[in-house]
This record gives sequence, C-alpha cells and structure tokens, in this order.
Amino acid sequence: MTIERIYDSPVTDVWQAITRVDLLRQWYFQIPEFRAEVGFAFSFAGTCETKPNVHLCEVTEVVPGKKLAYTWRYEGEEGLSLVTYELFPEGENTRLRLTHEGLESFSAEVRKAKNVESGWAFLLNTALPEFLQKQAV
Repeated sequence: MTIERIYDSPVTDVWQAITRVDLLRQWYFQIPEFRAEVGFAFSFAGTCETKPNVHLCEVTEVVPGKKLAYTWRYEGEEGLSLVTYELFPEGENTRLRLTHEGLESFSAEVRKAKNVESGWAFLLNTALPEFLQKQAV
C-alpha cells in the first residue's frame, strides 16, 4: 500500500511531525516514547472495532529529513510489516510518500479488523494536514 500527499509545509516541519514524540502525540497515536534512531523499539495502543490492540514497532532506517522506516506488528498476532515515510521537497511544500509493505503477512481476519488502509487515509488526509496547518499559524 502506498499513499502520496503534498503538504503546504516545508520538509523540516513534516520531518519533525513524524519524528518528534511530542508532535506525534498531537496527530498520530499516544506513543509513550519515540526516537528516530535505528534499533529503537516502541509501542502504542490503538483501538480497532472497539477493542484495544498494541502495535509493536522498531526503527529500521533513518535518513534525516528524507526517510524514516519501522517495522509494525500487532501483539499476539502473526505477521510483520514495514512502514516507510519518504519526504521530497517541492518548492516550499513537501511530498510525503508512505509505503506500508507486508500487510499480506497478516491473516485476512486481522487485515479486516485493523483496517489499516482507512487508518492511514485518516492520518495522512486529515490528522497530519490539520496538525501542520495549526503549527504554521
């Protein structure tokens, strides 16, 4: 799954939004701790079909201002995926490409319950642009 969006914000602002834990908490999930460092493991709780679920992740690649990648799996479930953010300057704007690979490693039941596609669509089409707009004011 790949989603690309252009934001009316410079790369530095979008990079901070995806790598600073205090900013992530404002548009993403309530992540207790996060560092954009290879090998850093983090987790966060989400809700799916009104049931809590824990996401377990580990940072696998960091290219400051350009690329962030981390593994993504669900506690107690089979499967392992990879989330990659890539940032590209477009004048004063930023094109963000999010790729979530390995979704097929999760069972059909898990894929349906977690509804990853609609989650990313909300985060990238609504939550992140609204956050970036507030930050620019």
